Amino acid sequence: MPPETTTRATRTAGVAYAGGAYLLWGILPLYFLLLVPTGPWEVVAWRVLLSLVFCLLLLTVTRGWAAFGVILRQPKLLGWTALAGLLIYVNWQVFVLGTLTGHVVETSLGYFINPITTVLLGVFVLKERIRRLQWAAIAIAAIAVVVIVVAYGAFPWIALTLTASFGVYGLIKKKIGPAVDAVSGLTLESFWLIPIAVVQLIIVAQTPAGITMGQNGWGHALVLGFAGVVTAVPLLLFAAGTRRIDLTVIGMIQFVTPVMQFILGVAVLGEPMPAERWAGFIIVWIAIAVFVIDLLLAARRGRRVAEPGVA
Repeated sequence: MPPETTTRATRTAGVAYAGGAYLLWGILPLYFLLLVPTGPWEVVAWRVLLSLVFCLLLLTVTRGWAAFGVILRQPKLLGWTALAGLLIYVNWQVFVLGTLTGHVVETSLGYFINPITTVLLGVFVLKERIRRLQWAAIAIAAIAVVVIVVAYGAFPWIALTLTASFGVYGLIKKKIGPAVDAVSGLTLESFWLIPIAVVQLIIVAQTPAGITMGQNGWGHALVLGFAGVVTAVPLLLFAAGTRRIDLTVIGMIQFVTPVMQFILGVAVLGEPMPAERWAGFIIVWIAIAVFVIDLLLAARRGRRVAEPGVA
């Protein structure tokens, strides 16, 4: 097979993997709503425990125990995976809380802002230099947050917590890079969270509602039992996609998730969208348009540099 064909096939597969991940994340709120009457604290506890079980099975099937053992002998890597685990726990918990308390639209806001947050982290943590259009996108997004806080009268803590936690989580994943594969990383992240998950289940068991697993019919138990699969599969698809396509493409595909969540919140779940909130979201979308234009221009300049003889 010619190299051009191989490259094209690799890119196509990468887009399919990444697109699948973002599509699954986009419909994730519907999955969590199917779990009612299970509350957000119990949902995340099972999500942690069952993700670990699913990852242990994957390590066995894919014969990944040797690579996993190498990671276990590196204390620094273990420390980074523990921190990544805490960040993804915060992200999971806030996302489920937002979904089950009628704030799906606000969760979408967090993921709309996420690419811009990633750029900011690159500037202040990695000391990266960014282009003027990226600064413009950041400034416009900041104005949007101010509009939502002042005009709408509510601080978007769900959105900002989601974007901050996932942004720093991505930064850590980039730092540890190829030293920790996707399955081993998620396995360790879930493992470090076992004490938190167990404590949450103990506390939930003391409430009047108690533990719902197995108390609402086999159908509900089966759906809840898939929490580990639902958590791990998009993350693994995402990892497979990012290895095959440029970050520019990832940067544009990732908007599939918040668009789907926004539509779910407004059109399906009927969450309120007064004029003040629309104003904030429209300003965010302007920021995103500037951000995407910058990505496209940068990619175009990169192709011209790579192709000799192109003016």
